[in-house]
Amino acid sequence: MILKDLPQDSRPREKLLARGPGALSNTELLALLLRTGIPGKNVLQMGQELLDTFGGVAGLLHATAADLQRIKGLGGAKRSQLVAVLELARRALAENLSQKTLFDTPQAVRDYLQLQLGSRPHEVFAMLFLDSQNRLIVLEELFRGTLTQTSVYPREVVIRALALNAASVVLAHNHPSGWAQPSRADEALTHNLKAALALVDVRVLDHFVVTSTQAVSMAELGML
Repeated sequence: MILKDLPQDSRPREKLLARGPGALSNTELLALLLRTGIPGKNVLQMGQELLDTFGGVAGLLHATAADLQRIKGLGGAKRSQLVAVLELARRALAENLSQKTLFDTPQAVRDYLQLQLGSRPHEVFAMLFLDSQNRLIVLEELFRGTLTQTSVYPREVVIRALALNAASVVLAHNHPSGWAQPSRADEALTHNLKAALALVDVRVLDHFVVTSTQAVSMAELGML
């Protein structure tokens, strides 16, 4: 079945205009972005293939233009459009956090970290550097790979915090396994960085362990 053969109120564009974006499935929202399919594969099928290939919306959020080449019929224009929309989502969240006190919008912090780190296939250690009003200066990825106390260097963390004139920081790293609970190693690393940053009067406000579905706060667990 092609889209024009669907009942009018089931077509993604008409459905969105009549009932709002919340009424559309992930596949239908992607179909609106892609606009057209290819012979033998309509745009809804193409949208579903994207979700299946990348493991849902969370995986798609981290797909690059090169990754998207794996989908037959997804030409340069469509790939560019998808990557641009995903980048706009990241920038919108970052802009929101830079204009407001970070912990006035705790869910926005979780959403931002999940969008940035949640579906990475390898471990990434990142930091949110904050000004004296707890507004976001920048998020930076500092270390990659298997994260241990020896692979995350407190000296480099301190140097970066001073260079950005940060008053406080939020630590974050992902668990590609999908298990969001902090480990003993995570707790030990947090305390080591907290002690190092305290020497230069930079506060550690929290440490989040991030997966594609969760961002667990170590502060809320009493582990900070």
